[in-house]
Amino acid sequence: MQYLISVIDEQTGLATPTEMAAIDTFNERLRAEGHWVFANGLASPSTATVIDNRGGEAVFTDGPFLESKEYVAGFWIIEALDLDVALQLAAEGSKHCNRKVEVRPFLS
Repeated sequence: MQYLISVIDEQTGLATPTEMAAIDTFNERLRAEGHWVFANGLASPSTATVIDNRGGEAVFTDGPFLESKEYVAGFWIIEALDLDVALQLAAEGSKHCNRKVEVRPFLS
């Protein structure tokens, strides 16, 4: 099963060199154990554009969908046998990136 681990941040700065080294180590473990699908960081919410094309014409709005002090700063997409394994990996990811994370399964 695949899971999305969203990295939640309150800061505006990037990960420190120490945090990046820990994230790289964690990423290598995910690869070595067959859990790796994809991961990446995201630009600041101020770079976002929201698009609503439910009506007759697309409306483009600069800025994030929601104004919040917390935002998704990055993510991992992993393969895990079950939710327990995904939660264990997410807990380790949280420690390595020094931020809160959220885990959600993909719909089948």
